[in-house]
Amino acid sequence: MQMSTMEKIRVENALWGLFISDALSMPAHWYYKLEYLKRDFGVINGYNDAPHPHPESFMVGNGYHPDVSKAKSLGRAYDILHDHIRFYNTSYSRLSIQTAERAGEHANAMPVLDERYHYHHGLKAGENTLGANLVRVLMRSIIAKGFYDPDDFLNHFIAYMTTPEMNRDPYCEIYIRAWFENYSKGIAPELCAQKQRTVWSIGSHGGIVGALVLSILAKEPYQGLGWAISHQQLTHRSENISSALGVLVPLLHTLLGGEDPQKTISAYAKRVRLIKIRGEALSKTYRAHKGPGKIPKDQMWKLHTAFSNEYLDVDRILEKYSDEEIIGKVFATACYPEHGIPLLLCLLQRNKADFKDSLLANANAGGDNVDRGMILGLLAGASNTEIPHVLKSGLLAYQALNDEISDFVSLL
Repeated sequence: MQMSTMEKIRVENALWGLFISDALSMPAHWYYKLEYLKRDFGVINGYNDAPHPHPESFMVGNGYHPDVSKAKSLGRAYDILHDHIRFYNTSYSRLSIQTAERAGEHANAMPVLDERYHYHHGLKAGENTLGANLVRVLMRSIIAKGFYDPDDFLNHFIAYMTTPEMNRDPYCEIYIRAWFENYSKGIAPELCAQKQRTVWSIGSHGGIVGALVLSILAKEPYQGLGWAISHQQLTHRSENISSALGVLVPLLHTLLGGEDPQKTISAYAKRVRLIKIRGEALSKTYRAHKGPGKIPKDQMWKLHTAFSNEYLDVDRILEKYSDEEIIGKVFATACYPEHGIPLLLCLLQRNKADFKDSLLANANAGGDNVDRGMILGLLAGASNTEIPHVLKSGLLAYQALNDEISDFVSLL
């Protein structure tokens, strides 16, 4: 089925929404305490540099332990950190920054304040994160082939991550580190994705974004969902991500078709089951155990997969709670879709799917506003036939993105 001109405009706007939301949110990524966010930024209303220090950053000391000798014997590249290696505890370098304090929303180990480097340390106003740039890797693979080829995507993914100076962003999500640890052991690329049952945070927003973009190529949600889940499994083996895609793929396609955004969001939200342990209760559980890494795996699994019998009624929640209560207290602002999908749908509905207002509301909500924001940006862009040009042109990669988005849409 051929897309109409108006549908293609909405696809363009959805893709712009992804990259704009990513860059708007980047400076306040993983700010959990809103008082810190307001202190450092006031109210975010445009692009900003990543500040230093980040009061809640626990990137320093994150682990990456590839099997170096095995990788070398197989001729497989294993260094995905390059200039950013100083921030990580790895099997081929020594971490010189001490992480002797426990602080922040999750009570994770942190260095002293002066050495709490921002997750996106060095990125400038309007610059995109690694997560958004990996969506570009997917898009460029599709554009070059003229269609989606999972093996070609994986080749592009490996090349991008293992080539020095390709990635300016220090923050390498755990799914990437786990993927390349498996790759270093000789596992076939299509099987390198880690399981949520093994590593709890594999079930995160980052696994949704590229899959949701890919679903657009199918031009209709039935096949689009199949493509999305298949692609997701290449990087994230997560039941929670697949469940989220089951709602988000048809929602995105319906919005691209021009249906009324508020009615559509309200209707599709009612397909989302609410998790039993929500917002503030989840944070208290993490702090009580002195960090999520100290919670037994079977208990973590239940925390993130035990759903209630209640479905999401965004209109009722917006009537009952203020934004200050919804953000963090009702729904956690962390990276988990069982919290983030209800939160972003509430933010969209509260702001009547207005493009700029919705994206800024998400940026100012902190937490995982980057990956959650890319999803929200896709939906907000799909809801609008016009978006502010100044937000497009303010992106540092504006011209390259303009070309890539145009080339991607030309395939529809």
